Amino acid sequence: MITKKDVIEKATELGFKDIGFTTADPFNSQKDILEERREGYNKPISLLDLEGGIDPKLALPDAQSIIVLIEEYFQESFPPSMEPHFGRCYLDDDRITKDGLYLRVKALRSYLRENGIDSKVPFNLPHRLSAARAGLGSFGKNNFFYSRKLAAQSSWTLPIAIVVNEEFEPDGETIEVGCPDWCKNVCIVACPTRAIKGPNKLDPRRCISFLTYYAREITPLEWREPMGLWVFGCDRCQDVCPRNIPARARALQPNPRVAAKAEKFELTRLLHMDVDYFQTHIWPHMFYI
Repeated sequence: MITKKDVIEKATELGFKDIGFTTADPFNSQKDILEERREGYNKPISLLDLEGGIDPKLALPDAQSIIVLIEEYFQESFPPSMEPHFGRCYLDDDRITKDGLYLRVKALRSYLRENGIDSKVPFNLPHRLSAARAGLGSFGKNNFFYSRKLAAQSSWTLPIAIVVNEEFEPDGETIEVGCPDWCKNVCIVACPTRAIKGPNKLDPRRCISFLTYYAREITPLEWREPMGLWVFGCDRCQDVCPRNIPARARALQPNPRVAAKAEKFELTRLLHMDVDYFQTHIWPHMFYI
């Protein structure tokens, strides 16, 4: 049977630069939060089946551990024509094209399967909380997860939680808000639609990211002007965060995959696009729209 060390070595070989382990115990604190905020979270709870993600055993009945991988999605720069209008985490999204991150996660799951371990990657598991429970970083007041060592310890990371039916020794949890005392809540103040109601409190009904990729109806009139020119997602609370300054100051090489499609995402083209243009050029990369 493979060891924790073996899994870490394989994940590192596949390009994952940080990995942690936690138990498959239910996320009871998440249950309490969803119940407490049910009025504001009612729509996301039903759309994303958030309650179904509280217990990992609903995804894998004999679950014993959760392996959490951390992917840095801001390793390369993005076209200036796209950054002010699209959340960076969606600019190189391969969940439809399946030619990037998907292949690496699949390779790790194949490795586990070859060694007698079943796995699931539940979309509705609280991934950021899984990462904090696995000791991989802390939270920001803006609700994002900040890596302990990747992307200059910033929030430009994506936790990937893999539920497995093998017991691995859990790492020490770091479930805490890691913002410095001198920070004056700039993320809360800067939120265009005042969606961030306080440290670790968010009203998704106002959040531009939720409005642009989960809402099923036309954006309410009152939020359209505050949204500005955000088309898909929003990075405002991350852009102003002092903890993200070192990451944003790095000199990065351009992301060729994103640069190649930048022309197709020019705003006037999107404004006048027909169904064929949308299905051919936009949907494969931003399928939530």
